[in-house]
Amino acid sequence: MAWIKVVSEDDARGLLARIYDAAIKRAGRVFNILRVQSNNAPVLKSSMDLYAAIMHGQSTLTRSQREMLAVVVSRANGCHY
Repeated sequence: MAWIKVVSEDDARGLLARIYDAAIKRAGRVFNILRVQSNNAPVLKSSMDLYAAIMHGQSTLTRSQREMLAVVVSRANGCHY
């Protein structure tokens, strides 16, 4: 199994600390999908911005359809988060 060293909430500084704080306000915790990108906060922010654009931006798909597609792709890839 792969192992990635992550930055904890206590050790987060600057941009990463702001991202973690926003995650806690939004979801009550920092999910591992964010933690695994914590060593490069600008890349993590870009990843989150891409997700937001895909899930909340203009589209011919409804939000429900986008969520359904995300679930199907995650299942096909063996992801269980």
